[in-house]
Amino acid sequence: MKNKTTHGNGHILNSINNEKFLYQKKIKKNNCTNVWFFFPGPESFALASLGYLWLFKELDEQDNIDVERVYADSKTTRLMRDKIDAIGISISFDMDFLAIFEFLEKNKFEFKSAQRGENAPFIYAGGPVITSNPVPYKEIFDFMIIGDGEGLNTCIINKIEELKRKEYDKSGILKELSLIEGVWVPEYSKTVIKRTQKLSQCVYTPIISDKSFFPNTYIIEVERGCANRCGFCIASYINLPIRFASCGEIISNIDNALAITDQIALLGAQVTAHPHFYDICKHIENKIDNGENIKMSISSLRIDAFTPEIVNILVKAGQNSLTLAIEAGSERLRHLVNKNITEEQIMNAIDTAVNCGLKGIKIYGMLGIPTETKQDLDEIIRLAKQIKTTHKGFSLSFGFSTFVPKANTPFQWFGRDDEKSLNQKENYLKKELHKIGVQINVSSPKWDYYQAVLSRGDERLTDYMIEVYKQGGKIGAFRKAAKVLNIDTDYYAISNYEYDKKLPWDFIEINPGKEFLINESRHLMTYSGK
Repeated sequence: MKNKTTHGNGHILNSINNEKFLYQKKIKKNNCTNVWFFFPGPESFALASLGYLWLFKELDEQDNIDVERVYADSKTTRLMRDKIDAIGISISFDMDFLAIFEFLEKNKFEFKSAQRGENAPFIYAGGPVITSNPVPYKEIFDFMIIGDGEGLNTCIINKIEELKRKEYDKSGILKELSLIEGVWVPEYSKTVIKRTQKLSQCVYTPIISDKSFFPNTYIIEVERGCANRCGFCIASYINLPIRFASCGEIISNIDNALAITDQIALLGAQVTAHPHFYDICKHIENKIDNGENIKMSISSLRIDAFTPEIVNILVKAGQNSLTLAIEAGSERLRHLVNKNITEEQIMNAIDTAVNCGLKGIKIYGMLGIPTETKQDLDEIIRLAKQIKTTHKGFSLSFGFSTFVPKANTPFQWFGRDDEKSLNQKENYLKKELHKIGVQINVSSPKWDYYQAVLSRGDERLTDYMIEVYKQGGKIGAFRKAAKVLNIDTDYYAISNYEYDKKLPWDFIEINPGKEFLINESRHLMTYSGK
């Protein structure tokens, strides 16, 4: 079922099978380049992934490209497997490799590129995992996109089509692709420059669906990157420098959205750092005050944005609770990770939240930060007690992940705590926080351990990942695969590395570079007390 409506606000709206396409879909020719765009997760997650949908939109707007979204839970496809010219894959999480191998096996593709042959489609990948450290995947994909994919993704597919018409063989095409900035072809590229795209246009959700994890929600990317530069944060460092969409475009997109849905989300690692964030919020408030029903959420709220003006607007827009990332309970440890906020600022933010009518706050932190002590944990408990005592009846909860060293961050040289130590810390916090009626959730130290293995991995992990998949992909499979292949997983997850160690991902030319990261790491570690 398809219909098309052109709104006066500029959006061209195509409605197909209850999905609203906010761009002009093209009628495809018979001789198109056929592309599967694979998301290694369920359809609901894909429809909530702004990057994945935006790159799909760019391909779908081309007359000469017939692109189909494919998910981990897709049962059938519209495009036939034997007619596919290229397969693009978006990788956001280290464990996505399991869904990728399942997809390849289901469609009878060999896992390694060298075994797929001349007539197989080009299979490539991009996303945060690949940009941070693509080395474990170098035998899996024909090529990889390092950095921002806007424009580049479409350029690559058009280049493949052009070179095929000129009768280049697969190897010849890959050699030509290796000359494009941001494209890493393991067969030919010795170095690669990370591609950084200017936010020349405001990126928004191009497909609105009630099947999305965030149903019928129009997501707008307000900014990209984060100037705070927490020492462990891959989202900050691989997206530097921080870039802002124009205020005018954001407001225009909000107005466009409200012709379609009343659900709006503002996205970015540091949304509230936008120089016109208050103006954007005020625009929403004015519409609400004029009788429009709008629900607006934001991906994060910086502590200095916990002002009555901002929080009151968010409450008006339907926010009952907010999240606050403090990373650690003690000021020493917060300084060490470059999260330079004081306890006074935290308490003022809580006071503002309560006074503005919020029902609760979820505080995010991290366990196992390098040099963490029991005293640091006690500071978390003391802070929780202070909040609960000051604001009785206010809902307070904590969410913790465990430290995972990530490539291309200042903490890439530091190993994580062992599982026993992390379990002890988790149990201690749960016991003490439950005493005062505070809920706590902690990510799995077991799974985070293997995430760390992959995040600092090298070429040896290609066969390891394949063996993990063959062993079933559960926690036990990771241990069995390590035993079968004689892989010392502690080397990747727990070992501390020397600053002068050659790292697998050093060939990526990224700004800030390795020397900057070393200096930043040394500076942050001055707060270790050692």
